[in-house]
Amino acid sequence: MTNSTTTTNSAANSAAKPVRKAVIPAAGLGTRFLPFTKAVPKEMLPVVDRPVIQYVIEEAVDAGIEDIIIITSRYKKSIEDHFDRLLELEDQLEAKGKSDEAKGLRQLADLAQLHFVRQGEALGLGHAIGTARNHVGDEPFVVLLGDDIMHRKAGVLKGMIDAYNQHQSSVVALMEVPQNDISAYGCAAANPMADRLVEVTSLVEKPAPEDAPSNLAVMGRYLFTPTIFEEIAKTNPGVGGEIQITDAMVSLLDREKLLGFTFSEGRFDTGKKIDYLRAVVEMALERDDLGHEFRQILSDIAKRENLC
Repeated sequence: MTNSTTTTNSAANSAAKPVRKAVIPAAGLGTRFLPFTKAVPKEMLPVVDRPVIQYVIEEAVDAGIEDIIIITSRYKKSIEDHFDRLLELEDQLEAKGKSDEAKGLRQLADLAQLHFVRQGEALGLGHAIGTARNHVGDEPFVVLLGDDIMHRKAGVLKGMIDAYNQHQSSVVALMEVPQNDISAYGCAAANPMADRLVEVTSLVEKPAPEDAPSNLAVMGRYLFTPTIFEEIAKTNPGVGGEIQITDAMVSLLDREKLLGFTFSEGRFDTGKKIDYLRAVVEMALERDDLGHEFRQILSDIAKRENLC
């Protein structure tokens, strides 16, 4: 009876409020990019002329979210520095007649209202999200992984927020992957609803392909009601000795409906070298100032290597 009352009150409190806050976990060590990430956070890997995490923050801002908390560690101070003002550099650019570049730096500092919290110990994604509880309070919020770029053409975050506004339920981004790859992800069993929405019925963290309930993988974007914080707080360490957000979401299913927003393209997992390279190529090709010349370079390389 107590749980039912708590759930009803929590849902009522969050339902009355718009989604206006985002949490970006960015405390991981990025070991797949060593030795580069020994001194530079993986979220600061450059994609053309912007770090990965800037794309993530711009995605949140494009979706109407401007209050963002970034979960970092003691190794990630350069993330904070990137979004801070550097008056000396701005003044030098102005003095050299580079007003557009100076304006761009000022706009970078004003992208959003950013807050930084350190995750003192690497205890998993669930734990990292839980550290934002005091800032988020009793509002719905989104979670964007700091090394996952979602192209705007995929419409993932905006679609998830629209789904929440319509159904007042937590939403997770889902993408079909080859069955043999499902063991790298959280996996969802789900029933179709309408358009790109499904209702999630169960979740398994990194199942063996033969045990997976589907090929729908959880992909780097979440929208939660504040009830998730209660579930994280009582979640025991799971796979890898970490507090898995998937486990907290499983217990959330006992209290609230969980929806899945499906998509099929536009994701770049820049924590993987090959996907990072793909992100650099595709983003460069889209640039008005680089695309034509870069396309020619790729064409020349392909011909030289007999790739076409």
